[in-house]
Amino acid sequence: MTAAATSTADRPPAAAQVWAWLAEVSDPEIPVISIVDLGIVRDVQLAADGACTVTITPTYSGCPAMQVIADAITDALHAHGLQDVRLQNQLSPAWTTDWMSEEGKAKLKGYGIAPPAQQVIDISGLHAGAAISRRAQPRLTVACPNCGSHHTEITSQFGSTPCKALYKCLDCREPFDYFKCH
Repeated sequence: MTAAATSTADRPPAAAQVWAWLAEVSDPEIPVISIVDLGIVRDVQLAADGACTVTITPTYSGCPAMQVIADAITDALHAHGLQDVRLQNQLSPAWTTDWMSEEGKAKLKGYGIAPPAQQVIDISGLHAGAAISRRAQPRLTVACPNCGSHHTEITSQFGSTPCKALYKCLDCREPFDYFKCH
């Protein structure tokens, strides 16, 4: 840690520097992605008295990792010289996978977890000119993070953590986690 990278009592860091420090804090359940890439850090405020308030939003209500994340944020900022660190939980608006960075989604894929995908309506069974009824079920197209095939199927709605589902690729035959959209 260099003198330029730490804060001092005389000169608090800029908010951009605090964001950079937070980008080094990994998610405890998926250590390849930072809490910034995951999109749970919503805001950083620096007060004139040196207090730093970090606003975070859990990925879902009751997320068991939030206390570990809060402790990691406090530890990281203390290590960089910020002594008055305050955490604020923001529950509304609720976290969404839309807040994940593209870099974070790429890191998930590289780690073997399929990033959140878009839902599409399967209209393959409808004839030309037929209206899509409200009973048409959305079909999720999830690409295998190993081989890229879309020839995959869900094996369980619940994966290694509550925010993931378990899939398998029908081409390369590998199982993989899928980070659920929400």
